[in-house]
Amino acid sequence: MSRTRLILLTTLAMMAFAGNSLLCRIALKGTAIDAVSFTAIRLAAGAAVLCLIVRVHRRSVFGRGNWPSACALLSYAVCFSLAYTQLSAATGALLLFASVQTSMIAYGIWAGERLSRIQLAGFMLAAGGLVVLLLPGLASPSVVGALLMLFAGAAWGVYSLRAKGAGDPTKVTAGNFMRAALVAAGLSLLVMARGQASMDMAGFSYAVLSGAVTSGLGYVIWYSVVPALQSISAATVQLSVPVIAALGGVMLLGEAISLRLVLASAAILGGIALVILKPRGPGRA
Repeated sequence: MSRTRLILLTTLAMMAFAGNSLLCRIALKGTAIDAVSFTAIRLAAGAAVLCLIVRVHRRSVFGRGNWPSACALLSYAVCFSLAYTQLSAATGALLLFASVQTSMIAYGIWAGERLSRIQLAGFMLAAGGLVVLLLPGLASPSVVGALLMLFAGAAWGVYSLRAKGAGDPTKVTAGNFMRAALVAAGLSLLVMARGQASMDMAGFSYAVLSGAVTSGLGYVIWYSVVPALQSISAATVQLSVPVIAALGGVMLLGEAISLRLVLASAAILGGIALVILKPRGPGRA
């Protein structure tokens, strides 16, 4: 893969990931769709696109993916949507990224990896930034929304860890999306039966775009470039996602960027960068 093509595809993937936050926030803020319906449509659209891509390559979708991973995917998607009923695009993306990276780093430590002093300082800096962001005050995000997004990030971290070495990533993701979409459809019917569901064409369209384009195609693009990126580079470029989401929130949603968010973002992203940019120490013997 040429360097120009690699840069282009990597940029598209990061924009797609940030686009998930923007589309979800736009839909839940500016349309009549409810969070559960948005999730169900997003997962169904993502499953349809991923299965189509797999079939185009003459591969069977069945027999790939598994229910534990699908449950982690569903937990992420549901909490992600519910959180964005209360959070700005920038805050939500930052909390999600921090939670994903922290959960994966914590798993590495539990598995026997050791942090150097610089990495430990970075981890503490990121944790401090998270505390600053969540401290009570006029600029603090909703506690419920923040907790939901942190749980969404942890669920995505679990999903990502389970995906390592699971086989063809596109095929595995397609299978997991299919399973998650089935359960999400059941949840949507339950919400509908209780009279709590709502929908309009704009909300439906945003959900389809989120599932088919920024989720389905976004993951396929990302999986196509990961093999060409060093592991450290792959982790580092993802630092751009909260920044892209913040800029999109300002330009598309008119969201304000507070000094608290800027300082917390610098601490969280800078701290995580210190952890992932410096190789970790040897694990246990």
